[in-house]
Amino acid sequence: MSGRVLVVDDSEVIRQLIRVNLELEGFEVVTAADGAECLEVVRRVKPDAVTLDVMMPRLDGLRTAARLRAAPGTRLLPIAIVSACTPADLDLGESVGVDGYLGKPFDPADLVALVRRLVDLGRAPGAADGFRPQRTDGSDRG
Repeated sequence: MSGRVLVVDDSEVIRQLIRVNLELEGFEVVTAADGAECLEVVRRVKPDAVTLDVMMPRLDGLRTAARLRAAPGTRLLPIAIVSACTPADLDLGESVGVDGYLGKPFDPADLVALVRRLVDLGRAPGAADGFRPQRTDGSDRG
């Protein structure tokens, strides 16, 4: 098994799309519909990585990432934003310590590569300290 990933998006279609692509590559996938559900689920399933949409009801992705970073048990959990990001969102993501970005619509191969990198990051001792996120926010934003 490649690792357990918590996929957080308010769109069921996007959650299923991400789930299928990751499961085909051997990942175990758990989903949540928004940031508030993510914070409940993350403690129970102990994922190796989390992908977050930005725009979600109740608790958006950036505030969710900030809460995950603030909690001792999830402080080093690898987090990526998978969203139709604005440059301001990317800057905010960096300020709260997000480890990667993928713009929607995305290429499934880019999604798999990003999640593999996150899971590897989480497994390397001390690797999350001082990690600089790679932006994949090309002109294909949707």
